[in-house]
Amino acid sequence: DAMGANVTNTMCEAVSPLLEKITGGKALLRILSNYSTRRIVKASAIFDKKEIGGEDVVDDIILAYQFADNDVYRAVTHNKGIMNGIIAVANATGQDSRAIEAAANAYAARSGQYRSLSTWTKDDDGNLVGSLELPLSVGIIGGIANVHPLAKICMKILGVSSAKELACVITATGLAQNYSAIRALSTEGIQKGHMRLHARNLAAAAGAKPEQIDKIVQKMIDSKKISLDQAKEILRSEL
Repeated sequence: DAMGANVTNTMCEAVSPLLEKITGGKALLRILSNYSTRRIVKASAIFDKKEIGGEDVVDDIILAYQFADNDVYRAVTHNKGIMNGIIAVANATGQDSRAIEAAANAYAARSGQYRSLSTWTKDDDGNLVGSLELPLSVGIIGGIANVHPLAKICMKILGVSSAKELACVITATGLAQNYSAIRALSTEGIQKGHMRLHARNLAAAAGAKPEQIDKIVQKMIDSKKISLDQAKEILRSEL
């Protein structure tokens, strides 16, 4: 249940003299590859068309996916959204997030073109079907995963008991993140949610107490003026 980087590197260095003897060459780089294609993880989900807004929403989400799968500029942002979820869990549980990110991006380009990591289609009933597949090398022992106190707490919250289970949780998070992003993009637009979050940050920066933030945020949104000055003005009027 370890990621296995240290033991793999140790083995690479141990066998290098033998390989040099057999081949007559020089073992220059004795290190693993983080492109862990033997540790492929797949998450999938079915979303009831009635629960997510109907057939038009399903079709628009599929179109958004097809755009990402065929245009590299869109694919980068599409996959970045997936990695938002994946890297959040990876960091929380003490994983090597740089290795995970690098492997995922390499996998997205395995066909020779950089494409969407996720796939979105619909079933015979018109429900939305999503899946996410990527190489994911993680561990629950070794490194800082079972040493750092916060990583240990996060592992306990997740309730995972194996590296395989953790990999499944991380991949499912990436799929959920992707669904929420492309649904927002293909319906109300991403800025509505982003601006509400931005407004919350501004309200806090203006000095609002936790119990005041929701009210100040709503007033900023209603006024269509989302700025620090507006947050301060609303806060003054509330005092």
